[in-house]
Amino acid sequence: MNTSKIKSVVEEMVKPFLDDNGFELVDIEYVKEGSSYFLRVFVDKENGIDIDECVRISEYLSEQLDKNDPIPGNYFLEVSSPGAERPLKKPDDVRKAVGKHVYITTYEPVNGEKEFEGELLAFDGEQLTIRTGNKEQTVPYAKVAGARLAIVF
Repeated sequence: MNTSKIKSVVEEMVKPFLDDNGFELVDIEYVKEGSSYFLRVFVDKENGIDIDECVRISEYLSEQLDKNDPIPGNYFLEVSSPGAERPLKKPDDVRKAVGKHVYITTYEPVNGEKEFEGELLAFDGEQLTIRTGNKEQTVPYAKVAGARLAIVF
C-alpha cells in the first residue's frame, strides 16, 4: 500500500473520533527512518493539546489499526501536537494564521525570492500578503511549497 493510501485510510479511521472529541487533525506522516517505519499523527485543539489527550487518541487509533490492520509490516505509532511551529497544510490553516508570524517557501521564485518570513497580513484563498521587514509582499498560494508558523526570538 502506498504512503498516500495509508494516510487516507488512517485519516478515515481517526477523523470521526477527533471530530467527536473537539480535536483537529493537522497532519499524518508515514515515513521510513533507518530501518523502521513511523506513522505520525499530529493533532491539536483550540487551546492546545496535552499529553493525556495524545495518549487517549493513540489508544483509540491503535485499537482501530489492530482491528483493521491496513498497514503491512511493523511500524511505530506516534500521536503528538504539531508544536509551536505548526505546519499550515490547508487553506483554513493559513486563514487562521493571519496576524501571526509565518515562514513560507515557494516552488519557484516570487519577486526573486523563494523564502518569506514575517507577519501574515492577509489571505484571500489565492494570495498571501506578508510583511517582511519594512515591505509587504504578495505570494500566490499556488506557488507555496511549504508554510508554517514561526517563532520570533
